[in-house]
Amino acid sequence: MSVLSESDRAPGLLLGNDVQLPVDVEIGGHVVIHAGTVVGRGARLQDGAVVGKPLALGARSMASRAVPSPAHVGVGATICAGAVVVIGATIGDGAIVGDQAQIRERTAIGAGSVVGRGSAVDNDDTVGERVRIQTGCYITAFSTIEDDVFVAPGVTLTNDDTMGRHAPDYELRGATLRRACRVGGGAVLVPGVEIGEEAFVAAGAVVTKDVPARAVVMGVPARVVREVPDEDLLERWM
Repeated sequence: MSVLSESDRAPGLLLGNDVQLPVDVEIGGHVVIHAGTVVGRGARLQDGAVVGKPLALGARSMASRAVPSPAHVGVGATICAGAVVVIGATIGDGAIVGDQAQIRERTAIGAGSVVGRGSAVDNDDTVGERVRIQTGCYITAFSTIEDDVFVAPGVTLTNDDTMGRHAPDYELRGATLRRACRVGGGAVLVPGVEIGEEAFVAAGAVVTKDVPARAVVMGVPARVVREVPDEDLLERWM
């Protein structure tokens, strides 16, 4: 059980044991920081943020029950109002976790990345640097998102073809989003698909198979309609 004590550093601040909290961290009201959490210099923890939250798994959850290492918030990172960062999560330097977003255990958010308001990044995910995950997205467990990826509002990644009706040894398979690909608003990615480097998934598409690098796909199910032109590649806009 996590033991919390009141601190006078900010109104309503509750701290667990052995929290590393530099003096220049900006702390809002009613923030909770659980035991062992490491917060980097110049970080911002806005009103009602919870960092290092203990695990709370359902009886049928396939997530590991091993106790993760403490949560880590990087230098200059921001955990916005009402956001929850679970024990074992790592937030990179300068990253932003938006209002009411959640980052689960054993997930890493790369430096300079943004997770939008109300988005959920599930356990055992890897998110690279300078990634933009917009409002209301669900990034399912065991997914990989490489650097400079754009995920538009309302995107859903999935990892279970059986929808829960499987043997205990069934392997969940999240999506893989390669460097600088873009996924449009409301798109759905089925378990295990890969979106290639610099590919473009149109809004509302349902991706049922791998998307080649630089391909533009749209529709239900998604199909290739053309290639991303040279002038639209990331290097043109850096």
